[in-house]
Amino acid sequence: MTYRVEIDQELCISSGKCVGDEPTVFAFDDDELAVVIDPDHDLDPERLLRIARNCPGQAVIVRDDAGDVIDL
Repeated sequence: MTYRVEIDQELCISSGKCVGDEPTVFAFDDDELAVVIDPDHDLDPERLLRIARNCPGQAVIVRDDAGDVIDL
C-alpha cells in the first residue's frame, strides 16, 4: 500500500522532527513551516507512519489510496 503525506500548516509548530527524520521528503518553507517536497516518495509505509506519529504538533497527515486519513 502506498501512503500519501501532507502537512497541516495550521498545526505545524516547526519542531523540525519530520525534516530531520526524512529531509528528502520534508523541508521548511520561507515561514519555517514544514512542507512536503516529494509527494511521490518511496518511503517504507511503517517509517512514514512513525514520522507522522512523532510529530509533536500532529501536523503530518497520512492518507491511504482512497484518500482517507490514517488514524495514528
